[in-house]
Amino acid sequence: MDIRQLEMFLAVVECGSVTKAAVKMGLSTGAVSLQMQSLAAGLQTELFMRSGKRLAPTPAAMRLAELATGVMRQMRLIEQEFNTNPAGDTRPFHFATGPTTLIHRLGRPLRLLRKRFPEAEIKVTVSATEEMVAGLLSRRFDLALLSLPVENELLQLVPLFEEELLVLKPSLERVRGWHVGNIEPADLEKVPFLLYPEHSNMRRKIDGFFRELGISPNVIMQAQDTEAIKRLVDSGFGYSMLPEFALRSQPRFFHVCRVGKQRLVREQALASVKAEHPRALTVSIAKFLQDALGGKSGSTE
Repeated sequence: MDIRQLEMFLAVVECGSVTKAAVKMGLSTGAVSLQMQSLAAGLQTELFMRSGKRLAPTPAAMRLAELATGVMRQMRLIEQEFNTNPAGDTRPFHFATGPTTLIHRLGRPLRLLRKRFPEAEIKVTVSATEEMVAGLLSRRFDLALLSLPVENELLQLVPLFEEELLVLKPSLERVRGWHVGNIEPADLEKVPFLLYPEHSNMRRKIDGFFRELGISPNVIMQAQDTEAIKRLVDSGFGYSMLPEFALRSQPRFFHVCRVGKQRLVREQALASVKAEHPRALTVSIAKFLQDALGGKSGSTE
């Protein structure tokens, strides 16, 4: 007895005819008939009786059909689990990204992604880089779009794009248009700052930048959410340093500046766990996002 025999057997039960089952399976009548005889002999039981023009399954055949249906269902689950065709992968796919990137960069790419993989059950989690790394390593996420640097030898990193971080300087007047001004390091020494939390990847980059400039920022508030920080600066609570893509909305009540001739840039990358045989859907979605976001070729390990 094998899976193919069970598949033919279920077709005969459903069709009530070897001839019709053969047509459904794309086989000859003789081939199906021979396999039914072999299956009955192997199980040492009668499977069908003639009832007019139809084949009626015996009680033993009905029990076999019940068991065979369960076996075929499990086979389909196994095939689906290890499907190498991304279009046929219907298992939940877990993608993680930061809120700023989601809001300002991923709108159109995610819409196109849904069209490209309509059968995929894609779940999106919004999280900080540190939490995304932990989620990848625990296999909660299949793919993440996060901020570098990330140092973990278990992760495969594909750089996508760079984004400049700019200083926000509160303004008493409404500011229109897009212009990046200039501010000197000394002008930032004692002003109040609203920054990301100390444990965050972004905060470490900003703190390192300030150290290089010889500045000790006066941090009066911390928040994880870029939009919340931007709103507080817009309301006049203090200065900040945020990603450029989040700052282009207008009008606004803050100026956007670089510090002297210095530029602070964060690099965004796709991350997944290294695997000898990666999930085909993960590879396909990563390539799709890389193309959609103008990513670089190559990877870092």
